Amino acid sequence: MENEEQNKEKPMVNELRNIELQQKAILDNIPDIAWLKDSQSRFIMVNERFSRSCGFKPEELIGKTDLDIWPKDLAENYLADDQEVMKSKKRKCVEERLADKEGKIQWIETIKTPIFDDQGTVIGTTGIARDITLRKKENEKIRDIRAELELRVKVRTAELTSLNEELRKKVGESKKTEQELRVYREKLEILVEQRTKSLELEIETRKAAELKANALNKQIEFILGATKTGLDIIDKDYNIRYVDPEWARLYGDWNNKKCFDYFRDRLSPCPECPIEEAFKLKRAVVSEEVLPKEGNRPNQVTTIPFQNEFGEWLVARVHVDISEKKKVDQELRRYRDSLEHLVSERTQELLQETARYKNSELEKSKLNTELIKINEKLKSVSLIDSHTGLYNYRYLQEVIEAEFHQARRYAQNLAIIMLDIDYFKSINDVYGVAFGDLVLKQFSKELKRMVRRYDILIRYSGEEFIIISPRLGRVPAYNMAQRLQDSLNFINFGNKNHTVKLKISLSVVSFPEDRAKNGMDLVNLANKVLNNVKESGGNRVYSALDIDFLRKGAEKVSKVVGVKTLKKTIDKLHRQSKQGLTESIFAFAKTLELKDHYTGEHVENTVHFATEIAKGLNLPKEDVELIKQAAMLHDLGKIGISENILLKKGKLNKKEFDEIKKHPQIGADIIRPIQFLHGLIPFIFYHHERWDGKGYPSGIKGEDIPLGARVIAIADVYQALISDRPYHKAFTKEKAVEIIKKASGTQFDPRIVNIFLKIIDKKG
Repeated sequence: MENEEQNKEKPMVNELRNIELQQKAILDNIPDIAWLKDSQSRFIMVNERFSRSCGFKPEELIGKTDLDIWPKDLAENYLADDQEVMKSKKRKCVEERLADKEGKIQWIETIKTPIFDDQGTVIGTTGIARDITLRKKENEKIRDIRAELELRVKVRTAELTSLNEELRKKVGESKKTEQELRVYREKLEILVEQRTKSLELEIETRKAAELKANALNKQIEFILGATKTGLDIIDKDYNIRYVDPEWARLYGDWNNKKCFDYFRDRLSPCPECPIEEAFKLKRAVVSEEVLPKEGNRPNQVTTIPFQNEFGEWLVARVHVDISEKKKVDQELRRYRDSLEHLVSERTQELLQETARYKNSELEKSKLNTELIKINEKLKSVSLIDSHTGLYNYRYLQEVIEAEFHQARRYAQNLAIIMLDIDYFKSINDVYGVAFGDLVLKQFSKELKRMVRRYDILIRYSGEEFIIISPRLGRVPAYNMAQRLQDSLNFINFGNKNHTVKLKISLSVVSFPEDRAKNGMDLVNLANKVLNNVKESGGNRVYSALDIDFLRKGAEKVSKVVGVKTLKKTIDKLHRQSKQGLTESIFAFAKTLELKDHYTGEHVENTVHFATEIAKGLNLPKEDVELIKQAAMLHDLGKIGISENILLKKGKLNKKEFDEIKKHPQIGADIIRPIQFLHGLIPFIFYHHERWDGKGYPSGIKGEDIPLGARVIAIADVYQALISDRPYHKAFTKEKAVEIIKKASGTQFDPRIVNIFLKIIDKKG
């Protein structure tokens, strides 16, 4: 019986989780206390105002009931209200008179509402609580004034009745009494009008707060839309089961709609529908689609079949925008066609010239010689990438098989190193395509300088390059790739206005260690290894030994069968989506360099010192990576600060400093809607706290400050001290170290200061 009850609860819990994802951003920004409970009255979501009211952190409240938080008698009343709402299936409003720790009385209005699933079953409750003390006090004042006036009227009426005869004689006095009553009534009306205006002002204030919250939500939605990725889930009858919020924003309400109607305005399924093929083959199907509602923008769609927990087959479809890739492919085709046309045209001209002088053997010989030279020259030009001066993909197709044949015939080694510039799209987005082209030229020049003179250097695609190294085995090729990465990571690329450091992903394969039938097999293997490098985060070197999809040199692609394999496939796509979203966020952060040049240079060095300190603390690899990413984004909130303040020469006044102190909160708010970056929020939000509790924005101290925030704080301050700023010249490294030492135990964690000083000593 217990298992049956648990199975019944599962759909309810899943439904609540979906509601949680949709409502969390809203709950965190409304001005009232808000929460969400399941059918057992356990908290499954609360907003920031709720956590502050009870003294617990939001994550500590999840799974608890009111008995774990409030006094027993108060908690039992709350639980009884929950049961009444779920049983009656009706909304309930309760006003409570509470006293805080200092004995101060507060009135709280609580509204509880049942939550229903698609079948009309109550699966939980939502609640909103707001402080109505001010409203109560104003109502009580109005009641007291009315009661006092009514009493005065009654007393005056009694007096008038008892003295009726006398008042008849004194008409003048009677008129005076009536005038007094009119004055009382007019005063009452004025007081009621004043109280009404006060309440209207309070309502206007609440509306303004709601508008501000809506504006923040729109900013968050803009950042999420930057990935240009959509997700939907469809059943065998083409019914849409789920569409992610950003996708729904573009296409509208998807409930009770078929996919062909929703996406293409059709009355029947599309011809050659990939959904049918995916259900039939029980494996992922990749297709290319153009959706009219997206302005005929091309998408690569991966359709993945899977079974849910009830055994029902569904498909998950992931849409990725490939319009930019299409443009690049078209440009390459046009370039190749123009070169081939040029070769053909010039060849025809020379043949005609040869025919004109066919009677002269000497002239014919000269023309043949010229024809050979020009053909060789044109062929050479057609094999060169015009932008970088390196060989192009066409040359790769010609040379790789010749090199592979030679290596196999004479039992020699042949190595291929493939390089890809990480996050190169962000450079084009922030600085423009012209700047990106300049960086590619400089990068190609540095590669030429670093490789061996008989190595063949090829531009494989936009920001991908290949080095063909004859007679080089796996180990020396791997060492060479590692040396290239170390050197390229420390070079500044760009011009006098902007410079960037590049992160490089590299893959290494070699023959005969990595078995291949021909040269292009070896190139394809290098490309697969490089994809694994990118999925692992980039900026590292992998060989074929570092990936798990090779067994004895043969590639075996497993079929997507069952929930476990589906999860692995979705995880891979999720990592790719995360990388694209991370690239957009880091590109957004890079725009800080355009507002405040110091911030762009400052971040690079802060990341370096923060990463070294994290390694010195012997933290796990994943924690070091979190601190590294947080250090990259620690000043992201300055995007919301005026340039007049950021670039001010001289000391900031109190108002300007209060504005600067908002940037940790702004940075945390920007990345809060992005689920997989939630681990960075504490480090960004608290990186200006002090060990003695005198920092901002929360004034916490000691071990209460997250470890990553304490690490970034020292790296941030040290880099600021040794840099020129608008309001002070750079300190010497010795003076900066002395300042850090003096702040140990007050501003900084003493243990982290000791590790930092060791790092500085090693660096010299």
